[in-house]
Amino acid sequence: MEAFDVNQIADPVLYGDPARLQAFMTWLRTEHPVARAEPPGFRPFWVLTRHAHIREVERRADIFNAGPRNTLMPIEVEEMNRQFFGLEAGVESLVTIDGARHLELRAMTQDYFLPKNIRRLEAMVDGLPEDFVGRLRGYPDGRCDVAADVVFWYPLRVAMTILGIPPADEARMLQLTHEIFGASDPAVRRPGLTIGEHLTAVVQEYGAFFAEVNARKLADPQDDVGTLIARGLEGARDLTPSERLGYYVIVATAGHDTTAASIVGGITALIEDPSLIARLRDDPALVKSFANEAIRYTAPVKHFFRTATQDYTIDDIVIRAGDHVMLNYGAATRDDAVFPDAQRFVADRSPNNHLAFGYGPHQCLGQFVAKLEIEAFFRAFARNVASVVADGPALYTQSAFVSGIRSLPVRLEMTGEAARAAH
Repeated sequence: MEAFDVNQIADPVLYGDPARLQAFMTWLRTEHPVARAEPPGFRPFWVLTRHAHIREVERRADIFNAGPRNTLMPIEVEEMNRQFFGLEAGVESLVTIDGARHLELRAMTQDYFLPKNIRRLEAMVDGLPEDFVGRLRGYPDGRCDVAADVVFWYPLRVAMTILGIPPADEARMLQLTHEIFGASDPAVRRPGLTIGEHLTAVVQEYGAFFAEVNARKLADPQDDVGTLIARGLEGARDLTPSERLGYYVIVATAGHDTTAASIVGGITALIEDPSLIARLRDDPALVKSFANEAIRYTAPVKHFFRTATQDYTIDDIVIRAGDHVMLNYGAATRDDAVFPDAQRFVADRSPNNHLAFGYGPHQCLGQFVAKLEIEAFFRAFARNVASVVADGPALYTQSAFVSGIRSLPVRLEMTGEAARAAH
């Protein structure tokens, strides 16, 4: 086994190599489940990799704050964010806010995303998976980059529909999302810019874009989340400009990039086990557990941070007040203590209580929509695709925060094609 060092947790290159990443996470979980990391250029922090430890911390929101330090950023970037935006995270969103203010902001839109709103959500998604999967029939010889050509665009359309943003803006939003999550990847970062300069430019562009959206929503209110954000709080105060921008950004970005990554992860499982497509086609009920396993197996959000407000002991190690703690979801979703044969994709895994959506008061607001989208996509995929094989290497985003496959060349045979070829 490779000799690992805890500080490699901050190396974005590691996240571009999934086999090596999982070997590293297994080593951490086994040998250093509560590890102290002090990578050069970053403020020190603790790393938790076990499911039980992360769930424990998520439940203790009275002790562990979600902000102001929320994700892993170099000190240089945090300082630039404070200079340009007034806070080290750069964007003030639901995931960085705690307590009563967090509940107040979350309540603005949460009814829109809950299961009780299922008919509205199903109607929003209806027809889209068949449309996007149907586009695969248009590629000569069945060859395409299924991630970049098709999958990324499907949950993006759903997220833009939820916000009430027209399709004409989708390409711009997709680019900005990839840029904000992939800033540490040289293949994604804007040429000639440092990570800090790149992120500053991206957040400023988000600000300009959503200022236009906000003005349109105020002038022409609609039944969408964009209008809810534009209207803001009903009561004694309005949203601050940073709260409003953060709300738009979290719905737009978390609403599609992580969902797309899970779908692509599910497609890799179909490549590795060709029998799975027929199983999904013959047993539609399997789709639900398959989709949830794709989320667990992929775990696109690799971590969030918490900050201890008082001393707290985990596994006989004292986390001091003021210490920062990385909750490593990417490691917890492969914890063998919770998931038997955790390194294997098990389509009918049950139970499957993963932490890919987080846990506690900061659990992902849009998780129900994400599951609905993924399930609908694979129902359409199983109906339309007879087989899928790799047609080149998968390329992964080099990012310690949100990462997954950014390119997946495949060769597909669509249903009905074999019969037509025989005639």
